[in-house]
Amino acid sequence: MPILCSSKCGKKAILKRPKTGDALCKECFFWAFETEIHFTIVQAKLFQEGDYVAIGASGGKDSTVLAYIMKTLNDRYDYKLKLVLLSIDEGITGYRDDSLETVKRNRDQYGIPLKILSYEDLYGWTMDKIVAQVGLKNNCTFCGVFRRQALDRGAMQLGVTKIVTGHNADDIAETIIMNILRGDIARLQRCTAITTASEDMISRCKPFKYTYEKEIVMYAYFKKLDYFSTECIYSPNAYRGYARAYIKDVEKIRATAIIDIIHSGEQMTVGDKAKARCPEQGNCKECGYISSQEVCKACVLLAGLNKGLPQLGVGKSSKHKKTLEELQGKMVKRQEVNTPLSYPVKIEVDGDQ
Repeated sequence: MPILCSSKCGKKAILKRPKTGDALCKECFFWAFETEIHFTIVQAKLFQEGDYVAIGASGGKDSTVLAYIMKTLNDRYDYKLKLVLLSIDEGITGYRDDSLETVKRNRDQYGIPLKILSYEDLYGWTMDKIVAQVGLKNNCTFCGVFRRQALDRGAMQLGVTKIVTGHNADDIAETIIMNILRGDIARLQRCTAITTASEDMISRCKPFKYTYEKEIVMYAYFKKLDYFSTECIYSPNAYRGYARAYIKDVEKIRATAIIDIIHSGEQMTVGDKAKARCPEQGNCKECGYISSQEVCKACVLLAGLNKGLPQLGVGKSSKHKKTLEELQGKMVKRQEVNTPLSYPVKIEVDGDQ
């Protein structure tokens, strides 16, 4: 016997929501998914009328659904936001070049302009070249640090007031577990915050903070959204993968594990001793971009690559401290590369003249 939709609309249910366990028809799932994200945006006061918002776009499921949702909710609820897609090309042959083609199609499908910045232009290195130097053990450290700064640099070039990223509930729960396992309790409040900002930095927002990854996949599937589904070829040994596997195992026993972990991270009180280990945000004296250290991690890693010391700045680099101090005085200020916006191309529909 077919199961009817839990919302009592009279239609047959076609899915069971991982987040609530409700059996819903397609239309009621779309409404619930979109309304919950709208509630998160309104409740957290993520945007103000007239904000210029950069959507971090990689072509994957999270960023594709984010772009679609931001466009949909902006039109439906009249947020009065100006939207732009911001993509970072890490230089991973056979992965990022293909996913950027998806982003370009999203640009045309949603009518949102696109800006692409590359590691090659910004740092003089691609991830292919970095992996050839450092191997597969610590490559995600380089990519994560460079990518975060590249997003900030692109946002500053565009003059946006907010950046939105597709970090979902699963991602945040994984970050909490990783910080606990590393003994980095001081970062829990920052990593669970729905918005991170200071006077000198552009606010970063996570509209998907309470949205399950499974539901994002289901939404993309039933909406038939155009996204790139291949995993990064350099990430099989990433530390995050072990945290993800652990959470999935716990979730089998306790369905609410992901949200429970997030709420635990939010409510944990951090003592003064732990807070002292988490420096205040400032600006790097070398490149001028956001950093919690005198010289930002991006500059340290880049200096190591350029001097043939790729492990410099990876992990606890106390053994490289003297070398790092010597390099800091010899660092050359990087030239800013500004790439143009690409605008949507009108997609012809059958019947158009």
